[in-house]
Amino acid sequence: MVIVTPLLCSLGFWQLERAEQKRNQATALEMRRKMPPISLTVSARPEADQLLYRQVNLHGEFLTEKTIFIANRKHLGKTGFHVVTPLQLSASGELVLVNRGWTAETPSTDSGLLINSRGQLKISGEITIPQAPAIELTPIDDDSQFPPRWPYLTLERYRQWSGLEVLPILVLQTSKDDQDFIRQWPTPKVSDLMHIGYAIQWFAFAIIALLVWLRLSYQKVASETT
Repeated sequence: MVIVTPLLCSLGFWQLERAEQKRNQATALEMRRKMPPISLTVSARPEADQLLYRQVNLHGEFLTEKTIFIANRKHLGKTGFHVVTPLQLSASGELVLVNRGWTAETPSTDSGLLINSRGQLKISGEITIPQAPAIELTPIDDDSQFPPRWPYLTLERYRQWSGLEVLPILVLQTSKDDQDFIRQWPTPKVSDLMHIGYAIQWFAFAIIALLVWLRLSYQKVASETT
């Protein structure tokens, strides 16, 4: 009891600390969304994690020949794909990937028209960092057509495929253009409920251990007095 109960209680308090960290993280991320848009300049650029969910204004030209499609994406029950194209920034020449939005998959879909965008453009969006799925199977990429179709995007996979050194972020485009893509991006939510649930479990285990010890102690005393 001297070891088990304090250990279980400490695990419960640790989960409460994690819940507090998640609440602080959610507050910080919401504040970032409300901050003024930034421009990606070479000087004094924060780390990618510090740019997460910040609004950004970009000026540059798309390298359409390096476009990829992220396939099997749903919108209102329809199947389609996201169009991801690198943008070469006018000021620095650096490359940043832009998710230009969702479009439906139809027999008449013309891939060439979807990615056809030339000249200098001004784009607004929100910064994110693409992640692989939680359960990552061997990816089946369809590179037999242009643009290639991938099940998901990671920066490392894109660098290997394209041979381009892109910035460690992905911009979800929010500004309108003549392509008429759907740009209803989900809002990530940081919840503390999971950690609170774990804390309750650990405290419950501590109470159960205490009750079991009291029960066994009572039985031992009762047997010694009979």
